[in-house]
Amino acid sequence: MLLRKTVLVLALATAAVLTSTATANAAPAEPAAPATAAPVRATAAANPVIVVGGLSGVAVAYEPIAARLRADGYRTFIYQLPGLGLGDIPTSARALATYVNQVRASTGAATVDVVAHSEGGLVSRYFLKRLGGTAAIGRYVSLGTPQYGTYVANIVAFLGLGSCAGIVACQQMTIGSAFLADLNDGDDTPGAVRYTTIRTLQDELVRPTGNAAVNDGATNVLIQAYCPLRVVGHLGLVLDGTAYTIVRGALADGPVRPNCLAL
Repeated sequence: MLLRKTVLVLALATAAVLTSTATANAAPAEPAAPATAAPVRATAAANPVIVVGGLSGVAVAYEPIAARLRADGYRTFIYQLPGLGLGDIPTSARALATYVNQVRASTGAATVDVVAHSEGGLVSRYFLKRLGGTAAIGRYVSLGTPQYGTYVANIVAFLGLGSCAGIVACQQMTIGSAFLADLNDGDDTPGAVRYTTIRTLQDELVRPTGNAAVNDGATNVLIQAYCPLRVVGHLGLVLDGTAYTIVRGALADGPVRPNCLAL
C-alpha cells in the first residue's frame, strides 16, 4: 500500500520537487526582501499575498514565485497544505482559514490576496465559498487548479491503484466527485473578491485543461491564447515568467497583458 500511494502521489503531482523539512503552518514571519530586489511596484497599501501550495507541494518549491512577489514589493507568505494536501480538502481549508487570520493579525491588513497552485486553489475556493472567507480575501488567483476535476484522478484506477489508493484529496479531485459537485453548486465566484484563473494547454495533470477555469465573472486566462509558442507545464506555472506577469497584473487589478518573452 505504501508503494502504491507513493506512485500515485508522483503521478498526480510530479512531486519530485525539492525535499525539505520546511513548513509554513507556524505563525507567519514576514521574510525580508532579497538584497537584489527589483524596483518595488506594489503600493504600501497592497494586500499581503499568501502563496498556497498544491498536492505534495513543499513550501520551498514555491520560493521562486514568492521571491518574484517580494521583489515587486508584496509582503509574501507561503502556506504548505497540512499533510502535503493528501487529506480532506475542507479540513485543509479550515486550516487555511486559521493561517489567513494569523497573517492578517501579524500584518494589520484587513484582507489578503491568495495565489494558489493546483489543489491549493480548491482549498482556497472552499474557504471562500463555504467558510466565509470572502470577508478576508481581496483577490483570488489560481494556477492550474482542477476547478471541475481532472481525468488524471479518474484514470488512476487503470494503474491498478483503485480509488486513488485511499488518498482523499485525489478522490475529491475526481471529475464528478461529491466534493466538486458541492463546491461548484451555485455561484463559482461569491463575494466582492476578484477571481482570476490561469491555465496552460501543456498542463499534464489537469485534463481537460478547460476544467481549470471557473464561471460567473472570473477572469480566465489561457496562456497560449496570448503566447501560442509558450510551453508551460503544471509545475512550471509557479516558475514561468509569463505566468508571473499575469499573476502580477491580477494582483494590481490590471488588464490581461502577458509578457510572452518574460523569463
